[in-house]
Amino acid sequence: MIEMIGDLIAGIMGLIRKGELKKASKELSDVYRQMLREDSSFFSAIPAEELTDTLLQQHNYTNGHLEILAELFNAEAELKLAQGNKTGSLEYSLKSLMLFEFIGREQKTFSFEREEKIDGIRKRIENLQGE
Repeated sequence: MIEMIGDLIAGIMGLIRKGELKKASKELSDVYRQMLREDSSFFSAIPAEELTDTLLQQHNYTNGHLEILAELFNAEAELKLAQGNKTGSLEYSLKSLMLFEFIGREQKTFSFEREEKIDGIRKRIENLQGE
């Protein structure tokens, strides 16, 4: 499932780079529904500090679900940035970073790919906070 989400996210990121923001937004919404059975507003309404506890304990999500959500939040942050919504991009970036870091601690395995994403998200956050 994680590999499939990677392909979907890569397609969405490609649409964002091409400037096809409406299509990217629709596809992103579809992925939330298909993979997590909720729309993005459900997840964005949960405060960052409560995200993992709420989803793991109250909604029976797994670390795999959280990894998918981290990927979706990262794509959402890129989309918001492309739309000129820096506040939204920062919010999604912070949540994505928190989830990726949580997954890294829980899985106790090192992943170069995850670390690269974490570094990229941190740089985006620094740039957004510096503006």
